[in-house]
Amino acid sequence: MEPSVLIVDDERNVRLMYRTALENMCRVDDAASAARALEMLTSHCYDVAILDLRLPETTGLELLQQMNHFGIVTPAIFVTAFADVPNAVNAMKCGAIDFLQKPITPNQLRTIVKDVLVRHSKEERKSSAPHDFDYFLRCAKRAINIRDFAATNRNLASALKINPNSPQALNLSGVMFEMREEFDEARRFYGRAIKVKRDFEPAQANMRRIFELFNFGSSQEPFNLENR
Repeated sequence: MEPSVLIVDDERNVRLMYRTALENMCRVDDAASAARALEMLTSHCYDVAILDLRLPETTGLELLQQMNHFGIVTPAIFVTAFADVPNAVNAMKCGAIDFLQKPITPNQLRTIVKDVLVRHSKEERKSSAPHDFDYFLRCAKRAINIRDFAATNRNLASALKINPNSPQALNLSGVMFEMREEFDEARRFYGRAIKVKRDFEPAQANMRRIFELFNFGSSQEPFNLENR
């Protein structure tokens, strides 16, 4: 069955650009408001939702919280601006770990949508293929999306057993602990990722953001999972 994507953005031109980028790889619907999006999400099981954090009546974060309240488990991709950092961190704590920084290109959008579709596909979950490093990393991200931190921890432990010096897995471990508000552990894993690869920007950005939030009360540093 063809995968389906819901685009939620109040700007018609943005919805059109996203639709044009994605319509060759999946079915695309769109909504101009959070209220309409919630109606569509409750009546149809979408594979991915693309949410702008800034919507006219509410926010993408509040829409995600409503989705959680109604048991809608559609994974969400957030489109953010630098000024959205506090909301992006809160969205992450609700299980959203896929972010695109404005402005975005059609190729960036296609790449991240494809990654989420593969991660949550039934074929992926039932696959008998060898459980390699990439498999465990995808499983960890899927578990974060549904806020199953026990499964997240198991899969990250398996990934790090295969490659203990992976900055990607170490950074994602930091993300998991930050979502659980275990900030000392989050700093430790971000620090390990940086120690392995000093120029690994995702971990550096996450470490800077935590430092600024705790010392200055705010940060302009975006949440960084090394998304495209």
